[in-house]
Amino acid sequence: MSSAPQPLQTPAWQRLAAALGASVRGGASRLVGGFEYVGGLTRLLGHVARWVGRSLAAPGPRVRLRAVLQQSFRFGVRSIPIVVLVQVFIGIILVLNLAPTLELYGQVESVATVVAIAIFRELGPLITAILLSGFAGASIAAELGAMVEGEEIKALRAHALDPIRFLVAPRVLATAVMLVGLAILADVVGVAGGFFTGVLVLGINPHIYLDLTRTSVDTGDYLTGLSKAAVFGVLIAGLACYEGLNVRGGAEGVGRATTTTVVKSIVALIAADCVFTMVFYVVGW
Repeated sequence: MSSAPQPLQTPAWQRLAAALGASVRGGASRLVGGFEYVGGLTRLLGHVARWVGRSLAAPGPRVRLRAVLQQSFRFGVRSIPIVVLVQVFIGIILVLNLAPTLELYGQVESVATVVAIAIFRELGPLITAILLSGFAGASIAAELGAMVEGEEIKALRAHALDPIRFLVAPRVLATAVMLVGLAILADVVGVAGGFFTGVLVLGINPHIYLDLTRTSVDTGDYLTGLSKAAVFGVLIAGLACYEGLNVRGGAEGVGRATTTTVVKSIVALIAADCVFTMVFYVVGW
């Protein structure tokens, strides 16, 4: 009795070539999708900029100030407690981590200089933006996503009302403005946390600590942090609005958009911070 014929096996090199081809096609597809995403986000922010410019320069339809103030309260004022708490911890952590190394060189007082520069230029705006991306970004994406699924966006367009003007621009403006304010608060609180830790734990003279803090931070450091905060706010709100307006798939889609917003916002914030740092390094600011 003859045995059944064995199926021919695909050569290993063909399987490898097929796997590589699939990987290349998948990578190309994701790359194209990434460019499309950035293009869509850029167009959205361009529309926001157009409405802001129109509101400032010309009479007629404009972004409502009341809507901006309402969103500022929602995303700014309610974020104050968590920002204060986290930045106090940041100041304490920085001082306690830097002190042992600086003590080896007899320069423990220099912890005031390092902490002040790190907070004003970097950690104040960045940590605050990350916190706000989880609070404001997720909220914006969920809210706009629910409006898309409830066909409220279609209703606005049916009545010749631009959703960018009424929904997106107020949120972007509010987030950018409030993030600048929160960054200022974060700077003060973070430095204060470092100050009390340095004075009470390390025994640094308070007058020396304050003097080193004041002389180590100049106008460029302030402007660096505040410019980062403004851009971070635009990124957070822009990403959240874009994700929310492109929700598909009902309640599950809204949940995905909320999660995606937070993840993409954090990645975008760190990438933008890296770009800022490289630019400021090149120009010597």
